[in-house]
Amino acid sequence: QVQLVESGGGLVQAGGSLRLSCAASGRTFSSYAMDWFRQAPGKEREFVAAISSGGANTRYADSVKGRFTISRDNAKNTVYLQMNSLKLEDTAVYYCAVDTVGYIRREIRKTDFAFWGQGTQVTVSS
Repeated sequence: QVQLVESGGGLVQAGGSLRLSCAASGRTFSSYAMDWFRQAPGKEREFVAAISSGGANTRYADSVKGRFTISRDNAKNTVYLQMNSLKLEDTAVYYCAVDTVGYIRREIRKTDFAFWGQGTQVTVSS
């Protein structure tokens, strides 16, 4: 069993920054890739960012590239999402998920992730 707990969400003005954290337990965290997804009201959950098991490789959705940075601290079993230059359209519930492989998949699908956190709300205001 894997437990993921996200934190760091909140209300921020457009142009501001937030740092999300996802603390993992119950599995060898350092062996698996980790991803962030988000889901806005009325929309499907979408991929945001991914990081390989050792942290050497990352991937981002085009919509956040250059503004968001994913990182991880395997000693703390935690993955982070630094979000800068936030836009209104970044408003969503953000979820972390643990993959079953250590590399970033060529095609990232929600169905590949068995364990999810409860989500943390990010609201960007004008």
